[in-house]
Amino acid sequence: MGDPEEASNDLALAEALRWGVSRLASRLRAEQPGHNRSLTRLAASVLANLRHSGALTPSELAAIEGLQTQSLTRVLNELEEQGRIRRSRSDVDARRQNIEVTEAGREALREHVRDGNAWLAAALRQTLSPAERGVVQIAAGLLEQVAGAEVAVEGRSGPAQASAQGEGAAPAL
Repeated sequence: MGDPEEASNDLALAEALRWGVSRLASRLRAEQPGHNRSLTRLAASVLANLRHSGALTPSELAAIEGLQTQSLTRVLNELEEQGRIRRSRSDVDARRQNIEVTEAGREALREHVRDGNAWLAAALRQTLSPAERGVVQIAAGLLEQVAGAEVAVEGRSGPAQASAQGEGAAPAL
């Protein structure tokens, strides 16, 4: 089962981390209007996931976003119409569709986050020492690891598991 004190400490850490991440995310949204506000939060997230992961199937994208595949249809269609993603049939299985970000999608994403990144870089530089910024660099990598974790919580499954179960084809990410 584990140590109850350790579990309590982990819950307190989770709460503090969630609060900090939530406040930072809100501030970044406020600071990153970009010059072209045409990207929704979901569209920007889809483009960012494709940029970081390479080509993905709609099921894989849905699992990452914690949505049903059908919920992504409109945003994927819009991104394709705007030339920001490209769809192609899988070489392995013609029934599967691969989606990849185009250069236009990369540029739209860069523009979308440019102001937020500039604000964050300045805030990090002004408020943290070089050693503290090094710790944040390490923490950023650790947070990516946590975000990719497949953890079963008693009585419920996470969005990735639920979406993968609903689709049947989405691999564990």
